[in-house]
Amino acid sequence: MKKSLSVLLVLLLALSFIIAGCSSNQPAPDEGQADNAKKEAPAKQPEEQAAKETKLLMATGGTGGTYYPLGGAMAETWSNHIEGLKVTVQSTGASVENIRLLSNKQTELAMAMNGPAQAAVQGLGDFKEKVTNVAAIGVIYPEVMQVVTPQASGVQTIADLKGKRVSIGPPGSGTASAAVKILAAYGIDADKDITKFQDTFADAADKLKDGQLDAAFAVLAVPAANIIEISTATPVDIVDIDGDGLQKLLDSEPAFAPYEIPAGTYEGQDELGKTVAQWAVLYTQKELSDDLAYNLAKVMYENTDEIAAGHARGNQITLDNAIKGIKPVPFHPGAVKYYKEKGISVE
Repeated sequence: MKKSLSVLLVLLLALSFIIAGCSSNQPAPDEGQADNAKKEAPAKQPEEQAAKETKLLMATGGTGGTYYPLGGAMAETWSNHIEGLKVTVQSTGASVENIRLLSNKQTELAMAMNGPAQAAVQGLGDFKEKVTNVAAIGVIYPEVMQVVTPQASGVQTIADLKGKRVSIGPPGSGTASAAVKILAAYGIDADKDITKFQDTFADAADKLKDGQLDAAFAVLAVPAANIIEISTATPVDIVDIDGDGLQKLLDSEPAFAPYEIPAGTYEGQDELGKTVAQWAVLYTQKELSDDLAYNLAKVMYENTDEIAAGHARGNQITLDNAIKGIKPVPFHPGAVKYYKEKGISVE
């Protein structure tokens, strides 16, 4: 009996050691896996991917003009060809406003006429202080001033606009800035000598058709769809900018150059139109990285067919015009690098 009791005690003691061993403080499998996971590189999260995307805002113009839809086509092309880049376009009052937006760092890219940009870096005209942080990427297309008048208005020259109802373009636009200078070259004060309207050209076109305006200034590509539309309902003339007034304008405003509109471009326009042009230019902030400025220039000039598929004016983006009318605005170093590769000197 005593022997059996001793055996039983030995068995119970052995069993207690086994149970103690099984319940020792070893890490649970899931804890061990968690420790190992901490040592592994974490998976890329969506917000980390988004952080690597570069977003640029581009100031353009009114939705009824050329800048806004053309800017949209350019933005899409850049986004398609430059990895990690997303360009968004913004409708604005156009050139003068756009340069101000750039100078205030409220946009990274801007389309603007070369004249207002030149005035900005010199602190002239619409700009009371010099703008110092703006640089040019390159010319987009020629900006042609077209002064449209119904044939029934009797307006034949710029001088004839005195005392007339004239739309000079939206406030803050390059059109309005240019119109004031053109009128002044012919001795007309835009604030005193005309009944001044400041419509978008889409609105001015309606007023011309309805007989509410005698003339409207518009900086548009040639031919301009809005002018074609007017001419189908109302015979129009393109008022010539020539003679002594033209010479005075060219002497005082070197951003302008003479430009001819072929006869027959518009219904009722039977003679060669004599006017002036400036250049639509892509501008940016000087702080933009050189690599990004380089790629913006490269993609813009080497994918014109793709841009033109989105807006017909894309076919006027050419390297032949790329550096015209830019100075004294400085070129961005990234754009200069691209031009040097193409054998174009900006000196």
